[in-house]
Amino acid sequence: MKKITAAVTGIQGYVPDYVLTNEELATMVDTNDEWIISRTGIKERRILKGENKGSSDLGAEAVKLLLKKTNTSVEEIDLIICATVTPDMLFPSTACLISNKVGAKNICAFDIGAACSGFLYALTTASKFIETGTYKKVVVVGADKMSSIVDYTSRTTCVLFGDGAGAVLMEPNHEGYGIKDTILRSDGDGVKYLNQPAGGSLKPASHSTVDAKEHFIFQDGQPVFKAAVKSMADVSEEIMNRNNLKSDDVAWLVPHQANKRIIDATSRRMGVSDKKVMLNIQKYGNTTAATIPLCLWEWEEKLNKGDNLILAAFGGGFTWGSIYLKWAYDSKK
Repeated sequence: MKKITAAVTGIQGYVPDYVLTNEELATMVDTNDEWIISRTGIKERRILKGENKGSSDLGAEAVKLLLKKTNTSVEEIDLIICATVTPDMLFPSTACLISNKVGAKNICAFDIGAACSGFLYALTTASKFIETGTYKKVVVVGADKMSSIVDYTSRTTCVLFGDGAGAVLMEPNHEGYGIKDTILRSDGDGVKYLNQPAGGSLKPASHSTVDAKEHFIFQDGQPVFKAAVKSMADVSEEIMNRNNLKSDDVAWLVPHQANKRIIDATSRRMGVSDKKVMLNIQKYGNTTAATIPLCLWEWEEKLNKGDNLILAAFGGGFTWGSIYLKWAYDSKK
């Protein structure tokens, strides 16, 4: 019997309707379109508007559309994993809330928090449930409402982030398609450069933490940029080398969409042409755990069965990683 691999058999994205442009941001903070594009590559981002709306609403929409698209009944789903850094609540999990909103009852559901690397961590975790034969159909969601933790008076961070979600269906495969290899890494010393200072057990919410704006993202840009460039490039090169992949063997690089300069540096290190790099940061900004599935969703029609994809990400923690994924279906059909 051939080894079971975990294959992506469907992909769906969801972004809110509201478009926050660079021009609108320029009315809020001291910035302009040229400054933002030259440093980040971002032109606009989507924002979830409305009362009582959280990451689970983004994720649930993506999952509903995914199930409809793949002709999968909610009763068939065994597990939902949600990668998020902006959970609706500290508990219950956002995955639990998504399950309820899509009508999935009595299933396993939990969150994974690895910041911008979260989708890779969740995808890898899901693959183990499938490879061991524990589950047959697993939905992995990357969903983040970054606007909920962005300080829109700080031009260093508010230009970077947007809201969105992406979801994939994973199933067993016996033909050698799906996840072929994974490298996941972390270094907790990076906490001092990228974090949300308050809101956890270390510094619970109080009047003083709110007044000090400690529930927003803190980022020391230069060390984060340097670490991201090195880590994403190193791990992508490593996974290619240990799987004997040359640049010509890679159909697509699917990088986390944090900054176009980081993406360019990673593709150069891998020797991958710009034409083979998935890029949508200009439309959505950094949606954290949602960036990679949103790329796969937008490029789905260009993917062919057997294509070699390298997924790469870097996030707060620090966390980073890469996945070698062999695409399991002809998306044009």
